[in-house]
Amino acid sequence: MEILVIGIGAGDPDHLTLQAAKAIGRADVFFVLDKGEVKQELVDLREEILRRHATEYRVVVGRDPERDRTSDAYVESVDDWRRRRADVCADLIAAELRADQVGAFLVWGDPSLYDSTLAILDDLQDRGELSFETEVIPGISSVSALAARHKVGLNQVGRPIQITTGRRLAKSWPDEVDDVVVMLDAQTAFTAHTEQDAEIYWGAYLGTPDELLVAGKLSEVADEIVEVRAEARRRKGWIMDTYLLRRNR
Repeated sequence: MEILVIGIGAGDPDHLTLQAAKAIGRADVFFVLDKGEVKQELVDLREEILRRHATEYRVVVGRDPERDRTSDAYVESVDDWRRRRADVCADLIAAELRADQVGAFLVWGDPSLYDSTLAILDDLQDRGELSFETEVIPGISSVSALAARHKVGLNQVGRPIQITTGRRLAKSWPDEVDDVVVMLDAQTAFTAHTEQDAEIYWGAYLGTPDELLVAGKLSEVADEIVEVRAEARRRKGWIMDTYLLRRNR
């Protein structure tokens, strides 16, 4: 039994690498966790990718467990959510994938960057109830897509870059780092740093027809990004965005 974890890019079907396309063509069963959110465009994109590159296959859907987003114990709540996700995946794999078949998870962006699929499969391996080989196929992340669309490098010469979350940025700007990529920011944490002499490169729905891009001096465009983001979320019911903050030195 083999499980493929395939990065499918940030939102453009052409983000798919040749390696990913070949892997999709090998898979017999694709496992999907339904989040129950208003993201039909992403469902359509996944289906288009399968139509282009898959051969004989089945799609098996499980319900993604709810996560407590109000808990102060953030790490513990995420760990609990991942365990329940692993339970769902274990049931799907045991029921739907034969020992001689190849299963696959299609992961937005890159499987190694802020995605739980690899951790869930590690959990299943540790439980010892299922035996399978895992192969990971990297993908174009939203971070790479963001830099490409703004035509900038992620790092400056000889300087480090840090990838972090909005939750952490809201507490403080990372120490000794001038270039910060921020993901999973539901609260527009960049607005807490408008006193910094910094540029921001922001993007939402990267690679899709609804792609939004804003760039400029943070103190001058922060309010614009907040307004654009809020309007887009009202219109579509969801948003996926990321941004690069670059402090001038």
